[in-house]
Amino acid sequence: MVKGFCLTLISGLVAVTAWAQRSPLINAADIKLQLKKLDTLGSVLYIAAHPDDENTRLLGYLAKDKLYRTGYLSLTRGDGGQNLVGDEQGELLGLIRTQELLAARRIDGAEQFFTRALDFGFSKNPAETFTIWDKEKILGDVVWMIRKFQPDVIVCRFPPDSRAGHGHHTASAMLAEEAFEAAADPKRYPEQLKQLKPWKAHRIMWNSFNWGGAIDNSAGLLYELNVGTFNYLLGRGYGEIAAESRSQHKSQGFGVAATRGSSYEYFAPVKGDKPVYSLLDGVNTTWTRIAGGKPIGEMVDKAQANFNIEDPAASVPALLEIRKAIQALPEGYWRTQKLKETEDLLLACAGLWMEAYSNAQVVVPGQPMQGSVQLLCNSNANVMVDQITFGGKDTVFNKLPLEFNRLRTINESMTLPAGLAESQPYWLQDPHPIGIYTIKDPMMVGYPENKPALEAVIKLRINGEQLTVTRPVQYKFTDPVKGELYEPLVVAPPVVATLNNSVFIFTQTQSQPVQVKLRAMGLPNKGTIRLQLPAGFTSQEAEQSYELSSKGDETAVTFHIAPQKVAGINRTDTLRVEIRSEGKVYTQSIRTIAYDHIPDINIFPEAIARLVTVDLQRNGRKLGYISGAGDMVAASLRQVGYEVTILDEKEIMNGDLQQYDAIIAGVRVYNINPRIKYWQPRLMEYVKNGGTYLVQYNVSSPLVTTDIGPYPFTLTRDRVTDENAAVGILQPQNEVMHYPNKITDRDFDGWIQERGLYFTQMADASYQKLFAMHDKGEEDLQGSTLVANYGKGRYVYTSLAFFRELPAGVPGAYRLFVNLISKKK
Repeated sequence: MVKGFCLTLISGLVAVTAWAQRSPLINAADIKLQLKKLDTLGSVLYIAAHPDDENTRLLGYLAKDKLYRTGYLSLTRGDGGQNLVGDEQGELLGLIRTQELLAARRIDGAEQFFTRALDFGFSKNPAETFTIWDKEKILGDVVWMIRKFQPDVIVCRFPPDSRAGHGHHTASAMLAEEAFEAAADPKRYPEQLKQLKPWKAHRIMWNSFNWGGAIDNSAGLLYELNVGTFNYLLGRGYGEIAAESRSQHKSQGFGVAATRGSSYEYFAPVKGDKPVYSLLDGVNTTWTRIAGGKPIGEMVDKAQANFNIEDPAASVPALLEIRKAIQALPEGYWRTQKLKETEDLLLACAGLWMEAYSNAQVVVPGQPMQGSVQLLCNSNANVMVDQITFGGKDTVFNKLPLEFNRLRTINESMTLPAGLAESQPYWLQDPHPIGIYTIKDPMMVGYPENKPALEAVIKLRINGEQLTVTRPVQYKFTDPVKGELYEPLVVAPPVVATLNNSVFIFTQTQSQPVQVKLRAMGLPNKGTIRLQLPAGFTSQEAEQSYELSSKGDETAVTFHIAPQKVAGINRTDTLRVEIRSEGKVYTQSIRTIAYDHIPDINIFPEAIARLVTVDLQRNGRKLGYISGAGDMVAASLRQVGYEVTILDEKEIMNGDLQQYDAIIAGVRVYNINPRIKYWQPRLMEYVKNGGTYLVQYNVSSPLVTTDIGPYPFTLTRDRVTDENAAVGILQPQNEVMHYPNKITDRDFDGWIQERGLYFTQMADASYQKLFAMHDKGEEDLQGSTLVANYGKGRYVYTSLAFFRELPAGVPGAYRLFVNLISKKK
């Protein structure tokens, strides 16, 4: 009789963003491919800077055709880019792109790794990049991954010079080249040698550009490689696999069409041995590369020859013998890798399906949890379950045979340890500077996500041979539309606080309501709540009590806060929420990121908001807004008292546009909205009749229409990346510069990440250019903001990064933006 099962608690970090791992689904063709891979001992590490930099076609070819262990080391998580699927920016966007990369790797077969480097936005050269990244630390991370992954060959996506087109790109190649030598030098990063050993790859190569058929041969290409082959076991070519993989980068709008037929990649030598015939030329990729490996290779060859695609379970005895032989080898890299591959093949051939669940997606430390384990054997293999561990305590029961096609479900209850860590990505657990994440546990560096919070550990025997299987505890449920779904288990504090806004703008000393919504994440909860306010702010309520009667119960309390002074003040401060319950203090909020293409992401950042005191005047009231990509500007404008209406087809084509004091186009509207070319005449008519129309930045290609304004101009890739770059005012007498707010140099203080991007050029003489600015060592750019009178109205095009500055609460950005949309009647 089964008495119970056991969930092993993984100390330390919790898997908040892990894609819920089902029991691996593998068919007979996959098994055959994995048997071939078991016979291959070679590895390649691909290195670049961002999500989407990787060559997915090459990764798929190396992983699934050549069958090498293949990894992609992305220095960053893409935190500094733009978001085409939602409004998340910064670290939140990095969470999305991490999961998109993991989805891509599940398709192309490579593994995913990261360093601590933080994507701080576009960088024009590596010198700038290394003033923000801590080069020694990031280099150490690359060395760590080389020593850990032990690649035979390293491949860079970019060259170490200006051809890379981005300071991060160039830096990634420079770091890879330096790490190639440093990883082999025991004097470099000697602290790593407590866990790892020096590693010397055979060579490092540059995967030269081959975009649009144009091949960069400046470095002297060594050879070409046809990666456009077809894999009959997969039923697809690598151009098709690559397209599906790359199309996972949905937040960047990188859906691509599949390619078919021959397709070539080109490589140039950087350091190390120069190959003649292949990337791994001179590398022994057979079992003879390790002592005692030759007989194992012969066993694997025999298992491949005897594999019956209609009866994979017939291969179980041979795989058990291979496993014994590998276990007899001395400890080492390939012993570890091939033992894992063999055990995965054993489970697949035996038709074993095992999963572990929590009955609720959210659990709380110290509180009860209901769970279950399900087991199924889809073959006639002799499988016996001896033990399933629970909370560190072994539960022994009478032998449990897994009979063919009979599902076993074992239910159990447990109380979670009070010290179980709450769900928070390991790289976001501590405050960090601009260019690098703070990671206290160096052993976590490189991992794409946290380790599972809870795992079921199942000890079983196949044909009498013991095997231990772990499965993460996850949440499985049925959606009436989407069917059966899996989501990660979330470990939460007992109560969380959510503020109704992330930024509160004060333009006068009148108090504003600040609503705090409280939610019980587990058992009933009660306590008190207060706000920690910065100097210069007061609250009418010092402290308030709350009571939550059940899990999921919510209540809201409202504080009324006000600044003591506004006139002449432009400042950003921080408000913090503090909850006291049962003798403990909680300061967490909850943020959920939910998109269909990735798992739900739940994190628990501090419950804080920016308090922005700004000396601001405005003359309008009603605004129309055309939503753009990743756009939070409309919400920011509501914060300063505007009534903002989101405009769509009906309002623009048939509504009364003249009721709006200004209409604003969100970022990249002319790139992403196919209707904008039909709306444009109506919008120009609105301006001609006296309206103000402001268009925020668009990228130069592709554009739905090039007729963005009433007079011609073109878009470039020019930008000013230094957020502190001096700004020259070119038209001090223009109404925009003094109505309704007097704009000065100080209004450009405190900007974040960049001044602007995709500036204009070749603007018609009807436009006035308002500002001049430049990055260090460059000439002035005057195309950041254009203003023109058209008919009775005003047209504005601005490439300034208001989409970042307004949500961040930059006072001067509000003053300037309000001026751009304010026109004297």
